[in-house]
Amino acid sequence: MAKARRRDGGAALRTARWCATGVLAGTGLLGLLLFALGREHAWQALGGGLVVVGASVVLGGGLGFLFGVPRVRGGGTGEPQGSYAPNTNLEQVSDWLTKVLLGVGLTQLGSLGERLHDLGTALAPALGGGPEAVPFAAALVLYFLVFGFLAGWLVTRLALPQVLTETDQALDLFLAGQDRDRHGDKVGADDLRVRAMQQLGLLGGSAERQAALAGQLPPASGAPAGPEGVVAEVRSTARRSALTADQVRALFADGSEGRRIQALALMQGDPALADLPSVLDAIEHPRSDFEQYHALLAARGLLSWLPAAGAQRLRDAVATQLVDPRGIPYGSDRSWLAEKILSRLQGTALVPEQPARPAPQAGPHAVPQPVAAVPAQPAQPGGPGGPSAAGTS
Repeated sequence: MAKARRRDGGAALRTARWCATGVLAGTGLLGLLLFALGREHAWQALGGGLVVVGASVVLGGGLGFLFGVPRVRGGGTGEPQGSYAPNTNLEQVSDWLTKVLLGVGLTQLGSLGERLHDLGTALAPALGGGPEAVPFAAALVLYFLVFGFLAGWLVTRLALPQVLTETDQALDLFLAGQDRDRHGDKVGADDLRVRAMQQLGLLGGSAERQAALAGQLPPASGAPAGPEGVVAEVRSTARRSALTADQVRALFADGSEGRRIQALALMQGDPALADLPSVLDAIEHPRSDFEQYHALLAARGLLSWLPAAGAQRLRDAVATQLVDPRGIPYGSDRSWLAEKILSRLQGTALVPEQPARPAPQAGPHAVPQPVAAVPAQPAQPGGPGGPSAAGTS
């Protein structure tokens, strides 16, 4: 209830801001229109006035931007080597220009009226000329210069810090994903890349039921709060877990969404605990978009362990969800993972097992056939059958 009230209050505040901006801009433009209608060449005066208005708004907005550039808060003295630090050149230029403009403006404050009169005289021909156009041109420039300054300052002050913060956070996530990739954690690296792209607004999220999941998942210790933090912690401790593949499969078969997601997080962290039928069930019949996302992450970790038949089943399931109108929506985090899985599977040749050739008949002229050595297959995690053996046995 409180969150809904805050959301409604924020929407009302934004509406009031836009209304105030429209009233201020409309008042100045209405004055220009009425003045131009009283001139001999009305359209010429209106066009010249609009150009003056535009130039004043641009100049004022640029000054407002310089005055509103946010400062970067200084961190601790000891920063890790290779850590990212934002460039502060724009902040330094803004600070320098602000001081220069204030100093020059204060020294010329006594001659401000004369300067405005000179400006009005120079711009009066654009408004049709005449003595009455001089004060109007000066007032028009002053009005929209202040309007542009306030608009530029407010937009810079309110929007730019948020944009810079989100960009820095996305960059941190990308760098963390690269670090995970170097350490061999492909699933965690892809998860961080997806979150970075969501931070930049490039991908849609799967968080519509995360609030309902919070009560079904155990609390996370030493991890970010929420279901994502719990899943990341379970995934990181999967290889140290005492659970077996059968126990993880039973955890998934429990039926509750929270336990299914815990089982998928364990499969993400340790492919030896993975069960392909369980992953396919979460992809094809998910309880929520959040569950399907983590099922796709678990499938991403299985790509190098699947036999040909299991890879074909995974490819069919993912492709079906991508083309199904009620399946994975285009432009979401799940579609990014699904397309990456399909690209990896398409780059892997699925060669079916060849039947044994009959032995050649021995004869007086038979030539001995060379026997090709068959390389030994590496042992698959989770038993002789690999990740899918537990579910297909």
